[in-house]
Amino acid sequence: MSAPRAMKTELYNDNFQNYKRYGIPKAQLVIADIPYNIGNNFYGSNPMWYNGGDNKNGESKLAGKAAFNTDFNFNIAEYFHFCNRLLKKEPEKSNGRGKSSDAPCMVVFCSFEQMPTVIRYAEKHGFKHNIPLVFCKNYSPQVLKANMRICGATEYALLLYRDKLPKFRNGGHMVFNWFEWKRDSPKDYPKIHPAQKPVGVLKRLIEILTDPGDVVIDPCAGSGTTLRACMELGRNSYGFEISKEFYRRAKNEMLSGVKVSTDGVEGQRCLEEYPGVMP
Repeated sequence: MSAPRAMKTELYNDNFQNYKRYGIPKAQLVIADIPYNIGNNFYGSNPMWYNGGDNKNGESKLAGKAAFNTDFNFNIAEYFHFCNRLLKKEPEKSNGRGKSSDAPCMVVFCSFEQMPTVIRYAEKHGFKHNIPLVFCKNYSPQVLKANMRICGATEYALLLYRDKLPKFRNGGHMVFNWFEWKRDSPKDYPKIHPAQKPVGVLKRLIEILTDPGDVVIDPCAGSGTTLRACMELGRNSYGFEISKEFYRRAKNEMLSGVKVSTDGVEGQRCLEEYPGVMP
């Protein structure tokens, strides 16, 4: 049997705008959870606003605090300008009638209120088409005033593409535009980032939109869950995270000593111990 293909997983403590200095390949999929620009209201509907989760105890140290600095001044126009360069070009030829193309795409997690803005800036940078995605939870973080209002229990994203429908690997089954949102088990994955996306959710998207060996880039890597999902699925992945603390914890906790999947030339899949992430 031929040896498995080498897989790369690299996380940079840098802004994605500086991607050229690292010589990374263009991506089949760019996937990111962009800041929601909610600033000091990040914990506004969460019991963590109060000490012990009880308003009788007074406000906690998180009251009126942002979760991370970029939630004040994230520039979405700048984001799309650079992500357009990170994504590879569309193939000139199709794969035939009734077959999925090999065209790339982007997935942008965002708030419901951000969706029109994301669509507008995506169109300006050549992403003419979109498919809204909804993720359904069986819980809600909006527990304050739960006896007075309907609580949000959904997350949202947009699948964005240029002209051709992107690569689509449905395994013979219809894929709906809503997905079940299951929380990761603390036994399997550390909790690092306050807006951390479940590895299982990311794996499902990556499986649908890429093949083993493809390149996936996360420009706002946070806890590194996108890279972890790629490691487990045998995709090459590159991430950028400007926070030194999130970078350190992602590298040491999320991406170290992972059982990774690699695909051999003959299609055999095996698990190997991956010592850590570069650089």
